[in-house]
Amino acid sequence: MNRRELADFLRSRRERISPADVGLPVGPRRRTPGLRREEAAQLAFISTEYYTRLEQARGPHPSREVLAGLARALRLSDAERAHLHNLAGVSPAPPPGPPREVRQSILDLLARLPQAAAFVTSATLEVLAWNELAAALMEDFSALSRRDRNLVRRVFIGPHREGRRLYGVSDADDFARHAARRLRAAAARYPDAPEVTGLVDELLAKSPEFARLWASHDVTDGPTLCKTFQHAMVGPVTVNCDVLDIADRDQQVVIYTAVPGSPSEEALRLLSVIGTQRMDAPR
Repeated sequence: MNRRELADFLRSRRERISPADVGLPVGPRRRTPGLRREEAAQLAFISTEYYTRLEQARGPHPSREVLAGLARALRLSDAERAHLHNLAGVSPAPPPGPPREVRQSILDLLARLPQAAAFVTSATLEVLAWNELAAALMEDFSALSRRDRNLVRRVFIGPHREGRRLYGVSDADDFARHAARRLRAAAARYPDAPEVTGLVDELLAKSPEFARLWASHDVTDGPTLCKTFQHAMVGPVTVNCDVLDIADRDQQVVIYTAVPGSPSEEALRLLSVIGTQRMDAPR
């Protein structure tokens, strides 16, 4: 435990938070920047004396529960929370679940790729964000529940509309193997997350294919560079597939682009005009 560094870190994080940030009155006689020690202690559900001793570098070894309260009270980021645990000499608890919030800069990136179908997936392959062309090529995700936007569940359980597995994509079987391996890795990172354990249990119960792949314990595979979608309105669309990792959010940006001048590029242009009108057509 590095008491001096821990004390300085707590003080710096406390002083950057204004009372208004946490719903406290500012008051006319406030002289210290940020929160007072007693306010930080109250928000962390610990005594003012205990918190004061921590900031004076003479506090006892804090428990994981105390650190969780401090991280919540001081509104620490994931990186700051990990740093707090390191200073206290306590291993961080496993994260509660895969992050689902997509940074605004990533949302802006999706919007600035009008000629590419792009979307963001979580560690469990839930589609978190997408642009209009991705919805036109695959499905109008805005019309689906969160549960139905999970591509692992979709490839193993369905629905397989018009007999086409996962939007009629050419590498559906390869994607199924990739999905099982990625979910295996996510289960190791989030062992106590109900959404992860629940998804695994559901797939094991409903998909013999998933159960077989899960039993292999594989966690790595090669990248998919090219795939073809059998689209109901524009026919086959062959795209290059690039994946960008967002390491701090445990998310990925998937980008589908067609070769310039190819029939598939023309198909994507047509889809950008058609949009998701096909979603209203009878199946």
